[in-house]
Amino acid sequence: MPRQQASGLHGGGAFSNGPARSGQPPPSVRKRLPAVAAACLVVLLAGCTGGGGNGPTGSTTLPETNEVRVPDVAERLELDLKIPWSAVFLPDGTAIISERDTALLKAVPAGGRGREAVSLGEVPGVAAAGEGGLLGLALSPGFASDRYLYMYFTAQEDNRIARARVQETAGGALSPDRPEIIFTGIPKATTHNGGRIRFGPDGFLYVGTGDSQRRDQPQDPGALGGKILRLTADGGPAPGNPFGNAVYSLGHRNVQGLAWDSAGRLWASEFGPDVNDELNLIVAGGNYGWPEVTGAPRRPGFQDAKVVWPSTSESSPSGLEIVGSTAYLGALRGQRLWTVPLAGGEAGTPVGHFTRQYGRIRDVVRTPKGGFWLLTNNENPDFVLVLPPIS
Repeated sequence: MPRQQASGLHGGGAFSNGPARSGQPPPSVRKRLPAVAAACLVVLLAGCTGGGGNGPTGSTTLPETNEVRVPDVAERLELDLKIPWSAVFLPDGTAIISERDTALLKAVPAGGRGREAVSLGEVPGVAAAGEGGLLGLALSPGFASDRYLYMYFTAQEDNRIARARVQETAGGALSPDRPEIIFTGIPKATTHNGGRIRFGPDGFLYVGTGDSQRRDQPQDPGALGGKILRLTADGGPAPGNPFGNAVYSLGHRNVQGLAWDSAGRLWASEFGPDVNDELNLIVAGGNYGWPEVTGAPRRPGFQDAKVVWPSTSESSPSGLEIVGSTAYLGALRGQRLWTVPLAGGEAGTPVGHFTRQYGRIRDVVRTPKGGFWLLTNNENPDFVLVLPPIS
């Protein structure tokens, strides 16, 4: 069961601007076997990634006029990043980025172009290893008054969520206060740690967790692994949750992206095993099948994925944004940006962009001006691709 604390990080101090740990080697997603796709899910993807073969399938067919045209990259910010995992924009346009292995928070001032990001210090208590470390960030809906930045990270014993007030000094620099742990007990492992956090339109904090290689967790509504959680801003179970605890949906393998469409529907991207990466429409109390099923097998009692990538080499979907009637997903192993047309609660056929041009894309972040930042991973060093607003 989750444990809540109101004190600072156990065994750690406040943020440190000293030298960062060297961390672990940068593998982010384990190598997976070539896909063996189920015949009912296999279609040819014409004009999408140029690879042919077993392409992704949506839950509905939409007219070609719905295809989204993604603009060319406007700028590449060489920020000397090391495995960036998540980014948020403050009201003034400053970006804060988490680095998984170094446990550093870094800031890019509004209008900052082509220069190294400024370190805000190391988050204490992070135990980076494998896919674990400093992961998702979320900004409080009331940041203008409460100044809270939320962080999901891997500690020595578990994955946990903390928040810290980000103060502005007299000279205009940002300085995070000592973090406060608000939720603990999410199981950890070298892989499948989940890590995406985001505030929803209802003001509650949604949390994507992984199964932490414990296959008994996702189907257990009393366990925290393999779930989407829904919490209050203070870290308690949100009122109205379907199981009377922190769990909002279950049967997940490794949730990596969370976003809401214009109608307030929650969507999530998720890693499959050797086959069947997914984009799911999330409903309260929904069971998404893992480890019993993957993809869209139409099995009673389970929610089918709205998009299935039979070949995980084309996707490993991570960060997710939704603008208008289109979902934008970064792909790690697939090394591209996927766009997916949405129609109500259904999804059309994904289209790939920038395929293998820039490496692995960990996060897709909407900018204050309406464009996107794409965070790369394992490029040594990593950088940010800036896309202008989409017309």
